[in-house]
Amino acid sequence: MTINVASQTTDRMYLDKVSVAFNGRTAVRDITFPVVPNKITSMIGPSGSGKTTLLRAMNRMHDLTPSAKVTGHILLDGIDIHDRSVRLTELRGRVGMVFQRPNPFPAMSIYDNAVSGLRFIGVKDKQFLRDSAERALRSAALWDAVKDRLNNAAGTLSGGEQQRLCIARSLAVEPEVLLMDEPTASLDPIATKQIEDLTQSLKELVTIVIVTHNMQQASRISDNCAFLLMAEDKAGELIEFNETQNIFNSPKDDRTIDYIAGKFG
Repeated sequence: MTINVASQTTDRMYLDKVSVAFNGRTAVRDITFPVVPNKITSMIGPSGSGKTTLLRAMNRMHDLTPSAKVTGHILLDGIDIHDRSVRLTELRGRVGMVFQRPNPFPAMSIYDNAVSGLRFIGVKDKQFLRDSAERALRSAALWDAVKDRLNNAAGTLSGGEQQRLCIARSLAVEPEVLLMDEPTASLDPIATKQIEDLTQSLKELVTIVIVTHNMQQASRISDNCAFLLMAEDKAGELIEFNETQNIFNSPKDDRTIDYIAGKFG
């Protein structure tokens, strides 16, 4: 395994020998790599290599699964996210999540979707909510398209607009990290390009970690890249981590070379 980017003292997040198991069966094993501030980190690898499992561990989504066990350390600004001092609601505000399929509340208005996260954590000030909604929708490159129909149901938006609304919903609470699980998998090429362009502008505001099966997408938009592969016992392992240009142009591991060349996956 090759790791060469930044020291953990300067990372937004740092994964240190992270493993995830379900019912005693290991899904990912001993994953270590940094998440550098205001950069896009991609995770690539074949289906079943544990990318989404690892991503969900980064904001403790596995807490909802009784059979799941996460070991190792996931540091956010130097603090382990499993430390007793870290409240789950606070963590979810600091580490947002965007899923593979757009999941706005379809019957709820566009505006109410945008501020739903803020309301969940107890924000009631109407002016603050309005300002936050506009700021988040602008950040998600959606404001101009929806500013005159904020009271319309979110279900009236196109697929790409719904995904940008989900991104706005996460941005409204001003997270430090945004986790994105194949956010363009269900979108057409035009909407995909819009989301890719959006991620490039968003990294000035938030650190992004994205899971993608699309190697060209990882090459286009990410700064750093982690390549995961399923071991013989079906546990996902980190094969190589490096700056994206190095992963694609001069990988260190023969398995990375073969995957980039399309020999498997």
